Amino acid sequence: MEYIIFFIAMVSLIYGANLIIIQSEKIALYFNISSFVIGATLIGLGTSLPEMAASITATLNDKSDLAISNVLGSNTINISLILGTIFFLAHNVNPKRDIFRYDSAWILIPPIFFVVTSFDGVISRLDGIVLLFMMIAYLIFLKTDAKTFEDAIDTDIVKEKFDWLRSSLFLVLGFIFVILGAKYTITSASQIARDLGTSEWIIGLLLIAFGTSLPELVVSIMAIKKKNIDMAIGNIIGSNVANIAVVLGASAIVHPLYINILENSYDILCMFASAILLIFISANKFYNKSSAILLFSILLLMIAHSLNAFSV
Repeated sequence: MEYIIFFIAMVSLIYGANLIIIQSEKIALYFNISSFVIGATLIGLGTSLPEMAASITATLNDKSDLAISNVLGSNTINISLILGTIFFLAHNVNPKRDIFRYDSAWILIPPIFFVVTSFDGVISRLDGIVLLFMMIAYLIFLKTDAKTFEDAIDTDIVKEKFDWLRSSLFLVLGFIFVILGAKYTITSASQIARDLGTSEWIIGLLLIAFGTSLPELVVSIMAIKKKNIDMAIGNIIGSNVANIAVVLGASAIVHPLYINILENSYDILCMFASAILLIFISANKFYNKSSAILLFSILLLMIAHSLNAFSV
């Protein structure tokens, strides 16, 4: 029964996040908010909404392992699985943007910030504020290159006639789905961990992280169909920054997060490995199936390690 509740809760969480993103975009366009602001806030932050809801809910329930592992797992999955899938499926991947020159620092900065803030075993409220400042720094950085996000707006939404009542109702509905979805995702995940005799860290790292990464996967697949590889890669980088800066930052402000760095060092190394490999790929422009397989390998190593810990 817990598995059914978990599945329904995840669907609710993702569906609610999608409603919020779409309606927020409509409202932003109605008020003539720039495409940069829409892209930077809704694409990167919007696709991180499921992680945020799940992690903050876990924090409120005093489940630091679920909150942190969800973010670490999601960041690793975003690069290894989602970008790996893009490189494997897309033909002639050739981003217009020089990812290595402009974004390599922001690929590596979030993992470094995570280790620095959690090195003493706790991500405190002050650490959370520092993490939020990292997001502010990232948005300021993006402002210098706003054209990157011109293609992030859905042209079909632009053509639609704006309806205040309809948008407000869907926005409220979206938040209800997200809140309830996050609540039951965490409670059912905790019960699944107990039933399986495994740790909440592993459940967060695999089950919840896979589920909350679905919005990034959907956005990236849509970008591939529109042949907008830059948007697909930019979405993943922005989402990974938001996951650590906003999701962990906000969660830590709600309640300090506790972590054992040594005990979970393998999963942290997997996150670093995926980030470093993406920098290597972008530096050499190896956007091909070989790189995809290398990225998949990191994911498989993380899963294998988790399953081995589960069987012990």
